[in-house]
Amino acid sequence: MSQEKLGEAIGLTFQQVQKYERGANRIGASRLYDLSRVLDVPVSFFFDDAPAGEMPPVPEGVEEEQAPVELDPMAKRETLELVRAYYRVTDPSVRKRLFELTKSLANAYRAEMEEAAEIEGELEEPELEEADLEDEDLDHEDD
Repeated sequence: MSQEKLGEAIGLTFQQVQKYERGANRIGASRLYDLSRVLDVPVSFFFDDAPAGEMPPVPEGVEEEQAPVELDPMAKRETLELVRAYYRVTDPSVRKRLFELTKSLANAYRAEMEEAAEIEGELEEPELEEADLEDEDLDHEDD
């Protein structure tokens, strides 16, 4: 999409769009929202590659989040790029094979992770139940 068409879609001149693109002008939240709607991407798309260290400090009196928020995988730039690449495959039979391959890889990976978790669980020392602890105490009383 050209800067001119983007500008028309959000009510700006192409020169204003250029200033945003170069970083000469800051983009407000509402403008970012407008851009995301016109470009058909989630707002988070614009932040996916932002280094974590460059976030502005949290203002006084505002509590910082304790745990990082897990983003919806459907809102990630990687997902959008994957879907766009998938639909660039024009042959339906190739696209179907690609889809089946992806599902197969995901299922194999999941099975591998579940098996690894089971093995890890088998290696851990079994936890004693309260009844087992009471039996052990009784065994020691007989000595």
